[in-house]
Order: sequence, then C-alpha cells, then structure tokens
Amino acid sequence: MNAMTSAPTRPAVQAGASVRAPGRLHLGFLDPAGTLGRRFGSIGLVIDGFETEVELRRARTDQWQADTQDGEAELARAVDWLQRMRRETGRTEPLQLRLRRALPVHAGFGSGTQLALAVGRAFAACHALEVDTPTLARWLGRGLRSGIGIAGFDLGGLLVDGGPAANGMPAPLLARLVWPQDWHIIVVLEPTRRGLSGAEEREAIAALPSLPRAGAAEICHQVLMRLLPGAAQADFAGFAAGLNAVQQVLGDHFAPAQGGSPWTSPSVARLMHWLAARHEAPVALGQSSWGPTGFAIVDSPARAQALIESARAAGAVEASLVLQVVRGLDRGAWLGGLSAP
Repeated sequence: MNAMTSAPTRPAVQAGASVRAPGRLHLGFLDPAGTLGRRFGSIGLVIDGFETEVELRRARTDQWQADTQDGEAELARAVDWLQRMRRETGRTEPLQLRLRRALPVHAGFGSGTQLALAVGRAFAACHALEVDTPTLARWLGRGLRSGIGIAGFDLGGLLVDGGPAANGMPAPLLARLVWPQDWHIIVVLEPTRRGLSGAEEREAIAALPSLPRAGAAEICHQVLMRLLPGAAQADFAGFAAGLNAVQQVLGDHFAPAQGGSPWTSPSVARLMHWLAARHEAPVALGQSSWGPTGFAIVDSPARAQALIESARAAGAVEASLVLQVVRGLDRGAWLGGLSAP
C-alpha cells in the first residue's frame, strides 16, 4: 500500500483498488462571516483510530455491499458518488463496491468528504485515471466550506486552510504541521446523537448573526501566534491556550444554533466542564464541527489515561458516552491494489 502524499501518478489498470481514508477533527473556522471577503477558513487535525475503507473491483454486474452497520447507513451515498464518477468520466464498466467500514456519520469526523474521496480515488485507480484530489472533490461536490478534508485525505497532519474563494476556487492549504508524537487526544463520542448537516446546517449558518471582525481577528491571532507555533515547537501550553481561545470564541458564536450551548450534547458538555476544572496541567478542549463529538488534547498518553480514570471515578462519564484515545496522524489516505476475485 502507498500513502497519499500528493496528486498520484497514472497507475496501471488493475482489477480493483482499496482505499483507507482517516477521519479528522474540525478544530474551528477562522472567519465564518468573511469579514475580508473570504469566508470560513478552517483548522483541522487528521487522527488515527477512525477511518473509512472502500474496496472497488471490476465485475460482471454492479454489486454493492457493506460490512458494518455504519457502512449500511452510508452505502447509498457511496453508490451515489460512484455514479457521479461515472457521469464525470464516461466510464460505465460494471463494478463491485464493498464498504468495509465507515466513519461515524454527522459526528464531526468528516465522514461525507472522506467517503466521497475514497470512492473517487478507488474509481480513478480502477480505470487508470490521472486526477488529483481537488478535482475529485469538485466532481463530487465536496470542500464547499472547508478544505481540510481534501488536504487531510492527501497529507494528514495539523492543517489550516484559507477558505474557498468567492469565484468557487477551493480553499488553499496555508499550513501543514507534523503532529508532536507524544500529544494524544481523548475523543468523546455520543453515538445516539448527530450533529447538523446538509440543509439543516446551511439554515443554521444563515440564521446566525455575523461573527464580528474583532472575533475573527482574535481567532486568527491565536492560530498564528499560539496554536501553530505551539505545535511546531511542541510547546503544549501555548498550543492549548490558543486552541481553547479559538473554541471559546466559536462556541459562543454557534451556541444559538445548538440550544444556547457551545456543545451539541449535554452529556459531552458536562464531561468537558469537568475536564476544564482540572488544573494539574494544560488541556485543550473543544467540539469537532457541529459535534456531538468532543475532544480533549493532552501532552502524553499517560495524562490521557489518568484523566479518563479520574473522570470515570468522579462519575463524570455518563453511560451514553464512548471515550477513545487516539493520536494525530501524519499521513493521508492509503491506496492499494486488489487482485481479481
């Protein structure tokens, strides 16, 4: 298998292709209102432990299948993106699509973009098509607000994009940093809840008042002078202070669309408040995109396990929550060939 690090060279026609696309956390927008003319701009981190895996093979007739419950829920979307690839390329040969696993849907992991790009990349490999990931994203209608899913698919790491241009050009990647090896992330899921998506997400964004220019300036200042330098020099205290400040501004801004809270899930909120009250060492807390997934970033795996044990002992982890410790991932999707069945 090969990691995706840039636009791929033309592959040989093969019987099939397998793509594993990692999930990402959306750490915040730079300027949702576009006070200087460019809206959004995003901060994101690709993580291990969560991924979508797609297999696509040549076949006698079209066949679709999913191996997991999450995959069953996403299979129709995967087939739709395959059909879009056919329309864009004019290639209609029968295919067998197998969705081996899928990221949690509408939970803050970028499931839609990663599934679309995984299907698109597998389709391109099966047909020896030389096409870069931004083009796949444009064909499949992804990256309309955030570019971190596209850059994360290719590169992994800690990412900052500049937001899409008014003329529809995709968001440019402004920064990509290697994640410090010791830093770990406690991912807090509530599988029974879903964040906003699709039309509901667009309506919620449209209904919000514009984030004042001063708020966007504060976010950009924190990202440029705290968050990124902290990650670049493994200065965890500086990184955590910057990310917490960003999440505070954005949490207050998006709260009206989330029942008046910076958090989609009350259970996640209660755990985050408990973690915020722990002052033994810095911790960076936040919600990924519209949630409900929350995260707590710490400077070591031992610190992550200690916090989880303390939270459970204090009764701060409710039964509806699932906690998983992961690391930042400094690679993008993996592409491999498949032999004929």
